[in-house]
Amino acid sequence: MKPLRIGTELPVRRALLSRGPVEYRLDRRGPRTVVILHGGHMRAGLALGEEVFAAEDCTVLVPSRPGYGGTPLTADGTPAGFADRVAELCGRLGIGQAEAVVGISAGGPTAVALAARHPRLASRLVLMSAVGPLPWPDARTRLAARIGFHPAVEGAVWGIVGQLLRVAPGTGLRLLLRDLTTLPGRDVVAGLRLDEREKLLELFSRLRSGAGFVNDLVPVPGLTAQVEVPVLVIASRRDGSVPFAHAEALAAMRHAQLWESDANSHFVWFGDGWEETAARVRAFLDTPEV
Repeated sequence: MKPLRIGTELPVRRALLSRGPVEYRLDRRGPRTVVILHGGHMRAGLALGEEVFAAEDCTVLVPSRPGYGGTPLTADGTPAGFADRVAELCGRLGIGQAEAVVGISAGGPTAVALAARHPRLASRLVLMSAVGPLPWPDARTRLAARIGFHPAVEGAVWGIVGQLLRVAPGTGLRLLLRDLTTLPGRDVVAGLRLDEREKLLELFSRLRSGAGFVNDLVPVPGLTAQVEVPVLVIASRRDGSVPFAHAEALAAMRHAQLWESDANSHFVWFGDGWEETAARVRAFLDTPEV
């Protein structure tokens, strides 16, 4: 495996809104816009799973959720509260309607809230490996995450991760994927192409938790019953981070359909099954509105 090369982050901006600043990235392409709410440890300057929308010539808006990047964790850092801020950001940027709102992993509840509270903005909802209206994570994982990813120590933790990835990338990748799959980590790594391994190594080397991940662990009321737009739920039964039961609960929404990914981990964009999943996403973008 080649030595890890850490590139620069994608350029971001910051908007001062009525409820505080929001960091965001806006990649303008065609007239259709997709709003992407990434999961834990991610921020607007990092990209994951966006290629399928870029290939459709969609403009992509990626806000950093509360506590991540340049979006501070305010008193109203709930998914519902931030959904309102994203809607305000869209209005500020002249985005009257999004072709889809995409919620990934821990960004799922915010995407659901945006679709529920601002249906005129969200034409469709795509949920990938998303946290649903069930308790998450389990009590043991929650306790460990609150300690290991506390804002006071998370920088040091990710610094150690980065050093491990530089010294022993294969070992580091296996250890990091261990909690993201129900399979042995070595088997998941063995099933990745070389370019996929390098992408994951670079992604893992840039992750930070800020104050955001601890905030993600706070239970919030679910808003799935209020969603009236078409929904595509994508998940793998081999996801070791968000159990498949979350996808089944999300698929119980009205106008929802469940697509079972063949991915070997939480990262549905990697592995042989992604092309088929990407085709399903493209077809969903072209479905008529309810």
